[in-house]
Amino acid sequence: MALCLGQVFSKDKTFRPRKRFEPGTQRFELYKRAQASLKSGLDLRKVVQLPDGENINDWIAVHVVDFFNRINLIYGTVSEFCTEKSCPIMSGGPRYEYRWQDGDEYKRPTKLPALIYMNLLMNWIESLINNEDIFPTRV
Repeated sequence: MALCLGQVFSKDKTFRPRKRFEPGTQRFELYKRAQASLKSGLDLRKVVQLPDGENINDWIAVHVVDFFNRINLIYGTVSEFCTEKSCPIMSGGPRYEYRWQDGDEYKRPTKLPALIYMNLLMNWIESLINNEDIFPTRV
C-alpha cells in the first residue's frame, strides 16, 4: 500500500498535489462559500453569481484554482493508462489534433504524444496559477 501511494504522489509522476488557499485569507473564505454552494444542489446560475461585497477577480481566481484541481485529479487518473505508444497524438476525436507551441522550446505548433502535451499544459497552467502577478495571494 505504501509503495502504491508513493507512486501516486511521486513528484516524477504527472499527479500534482491540490492547490490550497491559506486559512484565514479572503480567498479561503470564498473557497469555502463556493464549495458549500456547489454541494447544495442549488440553481447553477445562482451558485456562480458573485456574492455581495466580494471582488470579482478573487471570485474568479478561486474557481479557476478549484477547476484546475478537479481537472488535475482526472488527468492523474487517466495518465496512468495513456502512454506515448498508446496515445501517440493529442486529439479531440478523429477530426481534431492539438499541437503544442510555447514560444520557447516549441516555437512552432508541434505534434506531441498526449501524455507529453498534457504534462506541458498542466505545468503551464500551474505556472500561471503560481504567478503572483496573475494570481496574487495577498491583497
